[in-house]
Amino acid sequence: MSLLKRRGMIFPAFSIHGGVAGLFDYGPVGGRLLRKVQQEWREHWLSKGNIVEIDSPTITPDSVLAASGHISAFNDHASECNACNAIFRSDHLVEEFHQNPDSLSGPDLDAILTTNNVACPSCKESDWLASRPMNLMFGTRIGATRGGRQAYMRPETAQGMFLTYPMIQRHFRNRLPFGAIQVGKGYRNEISPRQGMIRQREFNMAELEYFIDPETDASHDFTKWDGIEFNLIPDPAGGQQNETKMGISAALNENIIRHPTVAFFMAETFDFLINIGANPEKIRFRQHESDEMAHYATDCWDLEMLGSYGWIECVGIAHRGCYDLGAHEEATNSKELRAWREFAEPIEIDKEVAAAVGAVIGPAFRQQAGLVTQALSELNDLPSAFPFDLNLSDGTTVSIEENMVEIKRVQETIRGEWFLPHVVEPAFGLDRIIWHILDHGYEMTEKEGEEYLILHLTESVAPYEVVVLPLFEKDGMDEVANQIQRDLLKLNGIGVYYDGSKSIGRRYARADEIGVPWAITVDHTTIEDGTVTIRRRDDQLQIRISQDDLAQHLQNGTLGSLY
Repeated sequence: MSLLKRRGMIFPAFSIHGGVAGLFDYGPVGGRLLRKVQQEWREHWLSKGNIVEIDSPTITPDSVLAASGHISAFNDHASECNACNAIFRSDHLVEEFHQNPDSLSGPDLDAILTTNNVACPSCKESDWLASRPMNLMFGTRIGATRGGRQAYMRPETAQGMFLTYPMIQRHFRNRLPFGAIQVGKGYRNEISPRQGMIRQREFNMAELEYFIDPETDASHDFTKWDGIEFNLIPDPAGGQQNETKMGISAALNENIIRHPTVAFFMAETFDFLINIGANPEKIRFRQHESDEMAHYATDCWDLEMLGSYGWIECVGIAHRGCYDLGAHEEATNSKELRAWREFAEPIEIDKEVAAAVGAVIGPAFRQQAGLVTQALSELNDLPSAFPFDLNLSDGTTVSIEENMVEIKRVQETIRGEWFLPHVVEPAFGLDRIIWHILDHGYEMTEKEGEEYLILHLTESVAPYEVVVLPLFEKDGMDEVANQIQRDLLKLNGIGVYYDGSKSIGRRYARADEIGVPWAITVDHTTIEDGTVTIRRRDDQLQIRISQDDLAQHLQNGTLGSLY
């Protein structure tokens, strides 16, 4: 954290006003790192061909979040110290006494606090009030009229993709499977933010919703991961979870991973993290246990990364079934959230149906006449006696007399059916991922008897690819260095900065500390023959090259081939 603050990467926000726990700034260097990680994530998924990007509002009406379950269930239990009034998340207080404390009820959490005499982190007393659920969403209001419309800052980006599903489906000409991604801010009013960037109140999310037909076997090619063993911690069905190494295909064939699309996104997520510089030995997948998994999920895996705070969840990959689309359909009575499935062979139907007699239904039920007509047409069992009660979609019940209904015989050919797609969702916490690639790339070594820090970041996410350094800011070297910087900035996608302050050794060290892969030094020889020195960050080896070749190799990403 000292490095990140000193080098303008990531640091607590609003510090001169005393700061606010759980809020962080990305500075001049960190902002570039964040944007590059976001872009790498976008390109990784958009390259699949059947995934598109959307962008939806961060302010969400309460009706949306009531339908999704966030208003009623998006809670953490909080425990208040009776001695000093400090408040903490209850599951954090008892995590050393239970394997999955976030699955416990309030009374269970209180019992563990009491039985184990858990001390308050602030005052060290062991006097707790009864824990209580606290909703984590930030509330706000829409509109200038008195009261306005209740709304919340979104706790996730997912709902925007569920609600734009009809538009996405039309974009793909109604052909499943397809997906949508969204990158942006999420907001959660954490009870007790801790562990620096690991638990924040405003954070950077990246989520993918992949819509599939549950009756169609998903076709995924896993051959590119042949020979790769993944660190897996499967659900032991009540026993102790133990880590094992297994290929992704083997885990799928043995039904450890329960759906091929879940397996595919686990493997693709692993690839993404390795490509941006994560250490594969510090990545594992932990399957949710039965008492931990959301009630609507059929399988869920957390990708955890090992860093300074131990194993931390950074990605969740869940098979959510049709819960989300179904919840919004039920809340709005909309039929736009369904997909069409063609039958292999048309089905011929010959049946009797109940048809409403409009001349009677209209005057009898007036505004409800349309609902009555619809409910009669949807009857599976014809009435055996009159009058009978008919349930309407608005929740009311009406009595139907014999003169209101005509029994007809119909013949029809059914060529398909409407259904709710299922969803597989990989959800990424980008701040946590960035923290861990910084952690994995952090190396404290020694140089000339003193500590020397190198941040090993891949070129794809390094804040800058190149730093240009004049050996001295005199004899025209600074002018040539500035011109090289201007020329390199014209190259597509190359980040370059100039540094001429203090000794060349100090400038090399500053570049190494923020992960710059290549340092270009302009010296007296440059003035004579136009060549420059290239220094590689990871081993500090140096070669000389012409300025023209430098630009070409940087553009092609082939500087490393010269060593």
